[in-house]
Formats: sequence, structure tokens, C-alpha cells
Amino acid sequence: MDCLKLFEELKRNTIELRFETAKSALPKGASKFGGKPELPEGFQWSYFTTDTFDDDEVKPRPLAFLAQMNCAEVSAYDKEGLLPEKGMLYFFYELGSQKWGFDPADKGCARVFYYEGESEGLTEMELPEDLAEDYWLPELSISFWNRDDVPDWAEYAEYHDTDGGFEIYGEAREKLIGGGNENYITKLLGYADIIQSDMLCECELVGGRGLNIGRGFPEMTEEEKAQLVRDAQEWILLFQMDTVEKDGFELMFGDCGRIYFYIRKEDLRNRNFENVWLSLQCY
Repeated sequence: MDCLKLFEELKRNTIELRFETAKSALPKGASKFGGKPELPEGFQWSYFTTDTFDDDEVKPRPLAFLAQMNCAEVSAYDKEGLLPEKGMLYFFYELGSQKWGFDPADKGCARVFYYEGESEGLTEMELPEDLAEDYWLPELSISFWNRDDVPDWAEYAEYHDTDGGFEIYGEAREKLIGGGNENYITKLLGYADIIQSDMLCECELVGGRGLNIGRGFPEMTEEEKAQLVRDAQEWILLFQMDTVEKDGFELMFGDCGRIYFYIRKEDLRNRNFENVWLSLQCY
């Protein structure tokens, strides 16, 4: 099939995020990066047992609060209606160890929490006392805009005919969505901006099947590989976070990397965020 015609079939809506210093106090329930999360009564902060870059003691450590998204704000940009229309989505990650997601033992290093109620039921929560101050992130406001998105070359080449090669792919991508800004892309939905290799099969093997792929994929028959490819395409990007820089603050993942929260399509339809799988890639 012609690459451009295939892109017309594959394209998805993506919602890009821009972070800004808030000019005044944000209203209750606003979408934001960092600061103190506004959470429902009874919320239990998640911990992950690990050592860190700076401390080799293995112990439970609180996840850092990354961002909260007001689903009603986001829904205006969610052309495909994939996300909840109301409530709040919260994203957390253990920043001291920055796990890669190659090992099933990494489960719990990142969490997504969904609250389906109204903002009136939320209360600003203090960050855990045992959360290192380096991971108390400054509060930034979030603005959204949407655009069409197509698979990165690494993902496209994994699942589709590449007879035309990268040049034809690049030309078709340029015609459909433009060249785009390849730096600091934080977004909801769409396709991952891949730094190393496709992550869909990784999510299925590690997050879905509980296999450690730190030393590579397991040996498989052709039939098993084909089944893996089918199963892998049941995963979709939920949230991609890039380096955040603002007013002298910088949050970076690895060496100029990104973190990616993936979810199975069925779980997203069912508003089940318990099995989200995180991958980290960097240069």
C-alpha cells in the first residue's frame, strides 16, 4: 500500500502539552505539572522498593508526583474520545532510580491514578515527608493543543511494509503532519516519539507476560513472533513526558530521554489504569 495512503488510515490524534509558570494561583482541579496534587479523601500514596542513583539501600520510596490532568479540560482536544470526559488523571514515577521498564520487577515504579468524581471532592495533599526535596517539582500550568500523529519510523517499520524505505516514509510523514519539532515533546495519546526502538513488543513481553528482556527478547518460533506482534498492537501510548525546563528548573530522564506510559486499549476503554506499563528511553 502507498505510504501516504496508509498514514491516512494509521493517523491518530495526539494532545501536546506546554508548561508555563503560573501567573496566579491555579484554580482547584486545574491541570498542572508538579506542586502538590489535589486528591480524593483516603488516597494512599504509592511507594516502590528500590535503591537509587545516590543511595544503595533497598527500601520503599515514595513516587514523585509528576502531573495531574483535568479530563474535562483535556476532552476538548481528545478528538477520538479515548480518555475519560470528566475526573482527574494523575501520573507518578520514582525519580531516584528511574527504572527502564525492562524487568517485570519494575512494576510499581510508575503509577497512574484515575479519579472520576468532581473537583469539589479533592483536597490538596502534602508531599510525603520521606520524598527527597530534589523530587518536589515546581508547580507549572499546562496548556493543550492537538494535531495529527503517525507512527515513528521505528514503530512503523516493525509492523508495516517498508518497501519504499525511510525516504518515502519521511516524505509521506512531511506531507501529512509536517516536520514538527523533535525537541521536548510531551503529549497524551498518539504515537511515541521513539529514541531507541519500538516499545509495543516490550510492553507486551514485560508488562503483559512478565518476562525480563534486559538481555534481549526470548527465542521464539515464527508463529510465536507473529502472535507477539498481534498482541503488542493492543497497547497504546497514554502519556509521553519529555525533559521539562522552566525558570532554571530542569527535569530530565536519563541522558536527554523520555518516559512513556503505555496502556492496553481494552484497559483504557474500561478506565482501568492499574496495569499501565512505563518505559524509559534516552540517547
